[in-house]
Amino acid sequence: MARIVVIGSGMGAMAAAARLAVAGHRVVVYERGQTHGGGVSRFARDGFRFDTGPGLLHLPAVYRDLFVKTGKQTLEQSVELIQVDPASRHLFADGTDVRLPNASRAGVLQSLDGAFGAGAGERWSDLVNRAREVWDATRRPLLEEPLRADWRVLGRDPYPAAPVRRGRLGGLFGRGGAAGPPTLAGVARRELKDPRAVALLESHALAHGLDPRSAPAAATVLPYIEQTFGTWYVRGGMRALADALHERCRQRKVEFHFDAEVTGIVEKDGHAAGVELADGTVAEADAVVSGIDPALLPPLLGGQAPWREGDVRPEPGAGDGTPGRLTVFLALRDARPEDTAHRTVVHAPDREAELAAVFGDGSGLREPCPHPTVTVLRPDDPTVRPDEEHEAVTLTAAVAPHGPVDWTDGAAAEQDAQRLITAAEAAIPGLRDRMLWHEVRTPADTGAETGARGGAVPGPVLAGADGAFLRPANVTRLPGLYLVGGWAHPGGGLAHAGMSGALVAGLIVEGEDWRGSQ
Repeated sequence: MARIVVIGSGMGAMAAAARLAVAGHRVVVYERGQTHGGGVSRFARDGFRFDTGPGLLHLPAVYRDLFVKTGKQTLEQSVELIQVDPASRHLFADGTDVRLPNASRAGVLQSLDGAFGAGAGERWSDLVNRAREVWDATRRPLLEEPLRADWRVLGRDPYPAAPVRRGRLGGLFGRGGAAGPPTLAGVARRELKDPRAVALLESHALAHGLDPRSAPAAATVLPYIEQTFGTWYVRGGMRALADALHERCRQRKVEFHFDAEVTGIVEKDGHAAGVELADGTVAEADAVVSGIDPALLPPLLGGQAPWREGDVRPEPGAGDGTPGRLTVFLALRDARPEDTAHRTVVHAPDREAELAAVFGDGSGLREPCPHPTVTVLRPDDPTVRPDEEHEAVTLTAAVAPHGPVDWTDGAAAEQDAQRLITAAEAAIPGLRDRMLWHEVRTPADTGAETGARGGAVPGPVLAGADGAFLRPANVTRLPGLYLVGGWAHPGGGLAHAGMSGALVAGLIVEGEDWRGSQ
C-alpha cells in the first residue's frame, strides 16, 4: 500500500483519490480552501441556491463508471439525474426562437428547418455526422488514454471538410484544406450558410471559452457530444455531484485536510516524496498528484518546470488568455412557468463585437461588449428555491479573464452584470419587476476561490491547430509527480475532469506505460 498525497480537491483530484483508495492506497488530500469541489461550488442566500461553476452535465457515463468502480452505490443511487428537455432554447436578435430536443437528431433537424428554413436542418445534420468522425478518431487518444509521446500527430485536424488530395500522412489526422488548417468559424460559414445557424454552432465553442475564429474545425465535436449523449441536470445542482463524490472518497477512507496550503513539493533521490505545508510540516508520500494549474507548480518545485522535454506546456499569461465567466445569480419572486426551458441561450446581435471583447481584436484592447451572448439557466428544482412562489435563475457569459480587464472594479462589474440582465429579459418577460436581488460573480472571484490564473475556466482538449488546444500530460519530468484536473490532459469540464482522474489513477496503479482501459 502506497501513501499518496493529492494537492487540491477539485473534481479531477477527487476522482483520482477515490480510484486510488479503492486500489488499496492510503490517500490524503490537502486543500487550501475551506471545502471540496474546486470550481464546482455553491452560493446560497435567503433559501436560494446557485451553482458557481457548470450547471449541466454531459457524458454522464464518465461518472457512472467512477461510481461503479469505487463503491456499491451507483451514480443514480447517489444523485438524481434528470435529462433536460428541450436541451436548449435559442433566441436571436431577429426574433427567431428555436427549441432543440435532447438527444434527438431527427427532432433537431425538424426544429432547425422550422426556424431557419428548409434545408437548414439537413446542413446541420451533415455537419454533426462529420463531427462523428472527429469523435471516432479522437475519443481514445484525447479522452481515454494518457497523452501520447508523439502528441504532435494530434495537432492535425481530423474534421473531414471538403475532400482534398491526401499527402503521404493521409488518414484521419491528415485532412486539411489547401488554404490552411480549418477553423470552426470557417466551417460554420462554409457549411451552415445561415448566420443564425453559424451563431448556434459557435455558441458551443464560446460556452467553453473557445474563440471560434481560432478553434479548430474539430471543435464540431462539442455539439456532437451534446446532441448524441444528451444534456443532464443533477437535482440540487452540480454541487450535489461534488458532494456525492466527496462522500464516496470519505467512504473509501480518503483523508481530507482543508485550509491546508501546499507550499512545496519534496524531492528525494530524484522522486516526488511528499509535500511541505504552509505551517512548515512535511507530509511524506510515495507519489504526489497535483490538481492545480501546472503553470503554478514551478515555485513548489524550487523554480523547476514540471513538464518533460518536448511535452505540451501551458503558454505564459493569465490562464493562457483563456476567458473567464461573468455570472449573475437572480432571486425572483413568482413561480417558474411550466413551459420554461431549463437552458436558454440569448445570442448577441453582433458576434464580431462580442468576440473582440472576449478574446481581443488583435490590438490588445478589450472593450466591454454591450450585448453579449447570455446563457440563462432556470432549473425546475424545488431544492434550489425557498418555495414554489420563487425562482432561482443563473445568467452566465464568457468574458475576458482578470488581467486584461480589471474585474475587481465593482462598478464596472455591475455595469456588465446589468448588460446580462438586459439580455436575459428576452428569455424572462418582466424580469426586472420580478427581481428580489441579484449577486455578481466575476473572474476575479473565481480566481480568488479556485486559484485559477485570471479566474480562467479551462476548456476541453481538441485535436488540430498544431496542438494549441492540448494540455500538459498527466506524467511529469519528476517521477512520482502526476497532474490531474482541468489544466492537465484531457482538459476542462465535468466529464473531462472525471476522465483525468481515471487516467492518473491508471498510471499510478498500472505503471507509466499503461495506455488506458480497453
